[in-house]
Amino acid sequence: MPSTLKKTPLHDLHLSLGAKMVEFAGYDMPVQYGLGVLKEHLWTREKAGLFDVSHMGQAFLKTTEAGLGEDGAHEKIAAAIEALVPGEIQKLKKGGARYSVLLNEKGGVLDDLMITRPVRDDGQGMLFMVVNAAMKEQDFALIEQALEGRARLEIAADRSLIALQGPAAASVVAGLIPEAGEQKFMTMRPYDWDGVYLLVTRGGYTGEDGFEISVPNEHAEKLANALLAHPDVEPIGLGARDSLRLEAGLCLYGHDMTPETSPVEANIAFAIGKRRREEGGFPGAARILNELQDGPARLRVGLRPEGRAPAREGAEIQSVDGKTIGVVTSGGFGPTVGGPIAMGYVDGAYADTGMEVNLIVRDKPLAAFVSDMPFAPHRYHRG
Repeated sequence: MPSTLKKTPLHDLHLSLGAKMVEFAGYDMPVQYGLGVLKEHLWTREKAGLFDVSHMGQAFLKTTEAGLGEDGAHEKIAAAIEALVPGEIQKLKKGGARYSVLLNEKGGVLDDLMITRPVRDDGQGMLFMVVNAAMKEQDFALIEQALEGRARLEIAADRSLIALQGPAAASVVAGLIPEAGEQKFMTMRPYDWDGVYLLVTRGGYTGEDGFEISVPNEHAEKLANALLAHPDVEPIGLGARDSLRLEAGLCLYGHDMTPETSPVEANIAFAIGKRRREEGGFPGAARILNELQDGPARLRVGLRPEGRAPAREGAEIQSVDGKTIGVVTSGGFGPTVGGPIAMGYVDGAYADTGMEVNLIVRDKPLAAFVSDMPFAPHRYHRG
């Protein structure tokens, strides 16, 4: 392992659990454990999987203005971040979380992120953000520079992030923090767990019910071991995390979204708030609003190859008459689906569900069709 690779606070725990480690986003990360990728994937779908996502970037964005009151303070910090994202942040209720994207001036996606309004009264005028590991330095530098004088960014490098995903996640978490088991989807709440300050968000990246728990670095291993002590919990690596999110039809930044890709093309137009569609005021608004009205020239779609051979990232997509119409951006075997699945971009005329296409795999055409997503049903907690 190159000495330049960074380690999360759970690194020693991964090694003790027999993890196979690989480089990911500059970190030494577990790709799988003893169960192997296939069984780890299925375990998460059936019970609960524990993921170390401490490599991701956590930060607090705080307004620099004082004496505004709770509502005024939130209005100021929401207006600040809305200068960079198309999401409706003003309407976030206390404790509410929202998925959004950072945009460049051409309407391309610089990264996707989660933005949360704290629930506590003394947390108003502040937003909690989680960005992707590979992009966090660029994201934080962009936010600091763009919002200088309006907001102050405090990077939470002292906190780890642990995800627990799967149908048993709620009962497992409730065993440690009873109130957390009753949380609503896309909300964040603070808890005192055995003297440790936790921030618990109900959500995740697998399509399953689950939680992401922000914990001080020095207590991360204690929390992970407490969760792993439950018989329904197994540690899960990056391999199964990728197949789980692919089945859920979720984008991986740098693959399914890039600085050239708009959120409309990426088929995540839900991230553009209603008021923002009416008012604009975000980077690349002209392009994005035009695509919302007239449709994008290309669109991210699901793909179901026939047979058992998977189509990987980079595979060319052709029409049945041999015209190049797009490219695969993510692909592999879906253990829950029981066959190969993929996502990619195709010309708008070929984006309808059921459209027959060919995927070029090893220089040969592989028959496939455009599929609805997700490939495996989302089972988020909606209660």
